Amino acid sequence: MSVTPSSKSSACAGQAPALSTGARVLYLLPLAVALAAALSGCGGGKDAGGHGGPGGMPPPQVGVVKVALQPVALQTELPGRVEAQRTAQVRARVNGVVLKRLFTEGSEVKAGQSLFQIDPAPYQAQFDSAQAALAKAQANLAQASAQAERNKPLVDAKAISQQDYINSVAAAKSAEAEVAAAKAQVQTARLNLDYARVTAPISGRIGRALVTEGALVSAAEATQLALIQQVGAVYVNFTQSATEVQQLRRQLAAGQLRSAGANAAQVQIVLDDGTVLAKPGKLLFTDLSVDPSSGQVTLRAEVPNADGTLLPGQYVRVRLAQAELPAAMLLPQQAVTRGSAGDTVLVVGADNKPQPRPVKLGSAQGNQWVVLDGLKPGEQVIADGFQKMFVPGAPVTPVPWTPAGSAPAAAAAPASAASR
Repeated sequence: MSVTPSSKSSACAGQAPALSTGARVLYLLPLAVALAAALSGCGGGKDAGGHGGPGGMPPPQVGVVKVALQPVALQTELPGRVEAQRTAQVRARVNGVVLKRLFTEGSEVKAGQSLFQIDPAPYQAQFDSAQAALAKAQANLAQASAQAERNKPLVDAKAISQQDYINSVAAAKSAEAEVAAAKAQVQTARLNLDYARVTAPISGRIGRALVTEGALVSAAEATQLALIQQVGAVYVNFTQSATEVQQLRRQLAAGQLRSAGANAAQVQIVLDDGTVLAKPGKLLFTDLSVDPSSGQVTLRAEVPNADGTLLPGQYVRVRLAQAELPAAMLLPQQAVTRGSAGDTVLVVGADNKPQPRPVKLGSAQGNQWVVLDGLKPGEQVIADGFQKMFVPGAPVTPVPWTPAGSAPAAAAAPASAASR
């Protein structure tokens, strides 16, 4: 190949020499060979079976859980309904028209607090009449008693007959009885007058008013005016089969259940959205009878509810620890692949290569599975980073898994350094 002087000058000036097509190919071929050799020396030619990943990338990081034996409380979730500890229906005890509502709907009320005012006019009149009748009876009693006292020395002196004295004494006792009856009438009239002002029978939270001003209420029909419920602590009623109840009693007697007081098992309340209340409740009792239609027995738990999270009538689930395995393993549910052929996990084996492993699962405990068989203590099970494993069987870099799914900063540093 010959180069003209002008071509050489151009090359020295940093410009590409004017070459023919064939000459250009021969000129660039050595450069391509040198570049391929350089890439081979950097390790880019290693396949997925070596220590490098595809394209020379390091093995992908995956979050792993190191399994260990631990005591696990086996829990059962049962449906339940919330019930207020105390409920009082505020009802009318006298007839009349409601004049005022004296409380704020949805507020806390104290026992004895006035809630409604029923028209007291007719009951005030009855009370005044009863008091007048009492005064008249007391006057008659005074007269009859004085007459009997005057007749006593006269009968001794034979000035009056014995019969007249007996009649005067009887009249005095009759007047005394009339006074007692009049006092009872006054007491009844006072009660009716007091009932015209309706008060709270218990302390608690009151709901909406069931009547308005101007409504005619009746004692005969016991018109309901409002409802008061105590919800600082609530009951949760739930059902369980009679067979399981017998087993529960045996476990309580054997001390297998976590206790929250004498003869009480600890329970947790799970809301509709899956939230578990921070404060556990305690099992109070088991009903004495079995529902013949369902074979279920009703159980009751007492749950603290100071913040008012639970409302009467609300549907919840009761999580009850009914037994405890002395040595079991727990895995996050996301680490287990469930299929018709069985349940499997990926275990980090020799050379950090993932290997599928069939496992036998027990019950679910929250967001974890109880592993009964298939794993050994100390083995590492992949729980996160499955999407990073592009090539099956390729090695991985195990890092501790965190429930939030974010890798620790120390583990993430090598990966960021390798990407630069």
